[in-house]
Amino acid sequence: MVDTQVKVGSLTLKNPVLVASGTFGYGDECRELVDVNLFGGIVTKSLSMKPREGNPPVRLAETASGMLNSIGLANIGVDRFIEEKLPYLRTLDTSVIVNIAGSTIDEYCEVLSTLEDCEGVDAYEINVSCPNVKEGGLSFGTNRQTVAEITRRLRKRTQRPLVIKLTPNVTHISEFAQAAADAGADAVSLINAVVGMAVDIETKKPKLSTTVGGLSGPAIKPIALAKVLEVARTVDIPIIGIGGIMSPSDAIEFLLVGATAIQVGTANFVDPSIAVKIIEGIKDYCGRKKLESVSDLVGALELEKDVFTINE
Repeated sequence: MVDTQVKVGSLTLKNPVLVASGTFGYGDECRELVDVNLFGGIVTKSLSMKPREGNPPVRLAETASGMLNSIGLANIGVDRFIEEKLPYLRTLDTSVIVNIAGSTIDEYCEVLSTLEDCEGVDAYEINVSCPNVKEGGLSFGTNRQTVAEITRRLRKRTQRPLVIKLTPNVTHISEFAQAAADAGADAVSLINAVVGMAVDIETKKPKLSTTVGGLSGPAIKPIALAKVLEVARTVDIPIIGIGGIMSPSDAIEFLLVGATAIQVGTANFVDPSIAVKIIEGIKDYCGRKKLESVSDLVGALELEKDVFTINE
């Protein structure tokens, strides 16, 4: 038997495999396709204070090794979430992490405060890194002082675990992770999508209505692994690794470079049950390597530190 539990702040996950925000709706959309109780947790679609329609179509475009999206944080708003989605989430035997987005720092605070008295919310993931929103989003996530301010203000409002989701679209992501940690974050999650675009050569126009969007999927995994390793060498708080995880071996790579848990994103669109397969694959690997706990994998990468320098 392998102990699959991991800890993110005060939150104990039954296993290290979560489904990423924006790729699994609010948890109820796929309940007929997979037993979501088997997951380590569900990260909900981003919530803002008021409903958002998001960006106009076209909002998705496939790439050779992933996909571009420009959804624009379309969501039902926090009040409808509490009324329509949270009752179902409360019935699940898995951790529920609510992802919060905002156009202003005050909006982040308002959404979190609205959720504070609700049962069934185990933690918050704060999206300061979405590259699809003109107000807030990327502009927050690329300013260390703003990341720190958002973290400090939210920290004062909750005792629940606070996870700050970081953008890769900066030079030194470890500096942003450190800013979040110093301001009271319990963990960081990374990476969010990489800014990218695609062109329709027949129309000579961008494939996305917003011209650029967020690239996700296997194409960004090498970037994500390097960013997770960079952060793991800098901060002491847990890291949730995200980016192109399509298989158990992908997930294990993230654990080895220092992630305590991982999120499965784009792969959910290909196979809604992929998270369960990844959980089983991690357990099989630990059994094969005679490891008693998944935690034994975290940061176990054999690395000659003196020949590895971040961002040189």
